[in-house]
Amino acid sequence: MIEVIDGKGAVLGRLASCVAKELLRGKEIAVVNSEEVIITGNKKGIREDFLAKRTKVGSGQQGPKYSRDPEQIVKRAIRGMLPRARVKGRGRDALKRVKCYKGVPKEFENAKKKTLEEEKFKFMKVGEIYS
Repeated sequence: MIEVIDGKGAVLGRLASCVAKELLRGKEIAVVNSEEVIITGNKKGIREDFLAKRTKVGSGQQGPKYSRDPEQIVKRAIRGMLPRARVKGRGRDALKRVKCYKGVPKEFENAKKKTLEEEKFKFMKVGEIYS
């Protein structure tokens, strides 16, 4: 059974660590509303950090490449919380069990969603970074 987590109003790092912990326990997780996940801090600083990551590409344009898609930004944060997610092992197997979606797909509209919402003052939504 897939556990559905609503990303609306959730802080990116806390969401990623919570999802990573559940993935390592063997659960399958779907994160919906990825564009509504928030990153706390100064908007100008957040944009500069993501733009610096985006423009700095590895040697020979091979990577690592940072995506502009909100669902890929969330998935990459989750990957960073997993042990050795790029090579063989339990981190890689766990990463295969997570799906991130922009909005709510039809298959999860009626599903019970877990929320991690907190009140923050200085923040920016993931969907606003490159807009």
